[in-house]
Amino acid sequence: MKTNQAGPLIGIMSARTSNGSIAGNGPLFIALQKKLISLDGISFVFTPEDADTDFITGYTFLPDKNYWIKESFRYPDLVYNRVPFRNSEQNDQYQTFFSILKEKNIPFFNPCFIDKFELFELLKTHPFLQTFLPQTILIQKKMDLLTFLKRQRSIYLKPAQSSKGKGIFRLKLIGSSKVQLEGIQHHANYQSFNHFWEKWSEKLLEQTYIAQEEILSAKYEGNRFDFRILAHAEDGEYMITGVGIRQSQQQNLTTHIPSGGRLLPYELLKTAEHDYFIQAIVPSIGKALSDRFGYFGEFSIDAGVSKTGQYYIYEVNSKPMSFDELEIEEKKIEQLCRLFLQLSNFQN
Repeated sequence: MKTNQAGPLIGIMSARTSNGSIAGNGPLFIALQKKLISLDGISFVFTPEDADTDFITGYTFLPDKNYWIKESFRYPDLVYNRVPFRNSEQNDQYQTFFSILKEKNIPFFNPCFIDKFELFELLKTHPFLQTFLPQTILIQKKMDLLTFLKRQRSIYLKPAQSSKGKGIFRLKLIGSSKVQLEGIQHHANYQSFNHFWEKWSEKLLEQTYIAQEEILSAKYEGNRFDFRILAHAEDGEYMITGVGIRQSQQQNLTTHIPSGGRLLPYELLKTAEHDYFIQAIVPSIGKALSDRFGYFGEFSIDAGVSKTGQYYIYEVNSKPMSFDELEIEEKKIEQLCRLFLQLSNFQN
């Protein structure tokens, strides 16, 4: 198993939780292992703490036994970065391991999590992609945020390093001076922006937040909806793997399913204009990310369309979470394994 397989040996890099167990998307790892075995390859899950000079201790799944076993493996033909925690990925041990992979000429993807403001700054330099960006600022000073709020009247406050809609708030200017703050489970009214800033400035500055104009989204049956786009690299290009629709329900702050959003099939709202927008942005975003941060083999995009028909790119995620659409998730496994074979030079 460790040295004689005909196909590639793929290392899936993860991280340990506080109790020492390996974190990550277990169902994804198992699905990849099953598909790889059908292609004469094999995968194992590991953390950089378990890497030695010549071998790595990791865990591989045995489908016929339906359990994981611990083994020592040679360095893999390719590393798939699925580290689930930003602080783990940024620590010295992980960065040193990335350097070792480069020294050994072992390909890996994806290189890092994406900071929301870094993404905005990157896409802003792209002549085509910048036309789809909501107005955005990094929250650093009280007066900058106040000026932005007065100009936009309604804005989103988003943590620069988070996903799944966590920590998002809507801030509205009511009349000439009052301020309303709305979160998934938090609502508050303030007599003035000064009162709001006194209460929230520490959180906004310590955690690093961005402020983004609120887009009045197009609606379906009375509720806003967004596009969730999954993309993978293939033969040097970036292709659409699948598109889903996420719609808000009880609250219209976010469409994320963990926050109460619901899933709709893309075919329900599919138009030629939607298709053109999605097909146009995927290759451009993929190339921009890889040129700036290092090779991206996959990513997902949160995008939307306004009531007036203007399209917007909201976020790009380097570690896409599972799609609830079974057909998209199955195609993801196929695309990833195809990419594994291409990058490790085991492609037929």
